[in-house]
Amino acid sequence: MSETRRAIGVLVMSYGTPESLEGVEAYYTHIRRGHPPTAEQLEDLTSRYRAIVGGVFPLRENTNRQVDALQRTLDETAGAGKYVCYQGLKHASPLIEDGIAAMAADGIAEAIGVVLTPQYSAMSVGGYMKRAKEEADKRGIRFAAIESYHLHPALISALEQRVRGGLDKLGNEASEALVLFSAHSLPAKILETNDPYQDQLLETSRAVAEAAGVQRWQFTWQSAGQTGQPWLGPDILDTLETLAKEGVRAVLVTPVGFVSDHLEVLYDIDLEAKRQAEELGVRLERIDMLNDDGQYMQALAETVIAADEGLRSDAAKEGGV
Repeated sequence: MSETRRAIGVLVMSYGTPESLEGVEAYYTHIRRGHPPTAEQLEDLTSRYRAIVGGVFPLRENTNRQVDALQRTLDETAGAGKYVCYQGLKHASPLIEDGIAAMAADGIAEAIGVVLTPQYSAMSVGGYMKRAKEEADKRGIRFAAIESYHLHPALISALEQRVRGGLDKLGNEASEALVLFSAHSLPAKILETNDPYQDQLLETSRAVAEAAGVQRWQFTWQSAGQTGQPWLGPDILDTLETLAKEGVRAVLVTPVGFVSDHLEVLYDIDLEAKRQAEELGVRLERIDMLNDDGQYMQALAETVIAADEGLRSDAAKEGGV
């Protein structure tokens, strides 16, 4: 391997959010593959953003800070200039293809893709990687995909600390509280293909519970789409109802499938689930999200560096640089 090897591009991918309330319709239309939402659908989504942001739109800024923090961590860990981070979003600008195009314009010849969600599903992470790889191939960029990092020790440690902090919020109720791990539901048909998503989520949850010394925990799903087909369940709202009937009076929601303050966290948990819990007489608290947490960034950086080693190994086998 030549010591003058050019910088490696790192495409940091996530779902994407609109940058303002005015951008919600275009964003929703992209999600719907070019079909504009009905007035009712648009109002429903816009009202959710309006409810959590109060006129300020922090969601996109969170992602920007994560990309910047990963760049700093890679510079500190591997040396400045070795890796250059680019952003690629599934449903907002810059799109995944835009991120790869920016790499090509900068003369990047090799790239690594990582998604800001630790667990793999062919329907989620797999879709991101497919788009990135196709665009990279078109532009002659060698591309390596990181499928998951759901058990990285730094990730588990960061989540463990947040669980402990969340239980502290519950005070005297902590000893009887149940830790409720959650993640975004997907269509149940993924189970027909032995998709690892559910298993990896349970592995992450179990590892965090063991690290935090938590005995009472459970996993549930949230934020299922309204597509007319079955989605993985039970949903968190149903789970809360069941737990209340079982006598549980305090829960700590731990969204292990999310790594920042998404709409699914700030609305679906903080507003919708909390309202449901209050009606059921259950106290609900949530862990602080990872966002640009240093340990999470270290987990990402180390995963990127490990993928780079694989990229170099493949290049050597092919007689590359």
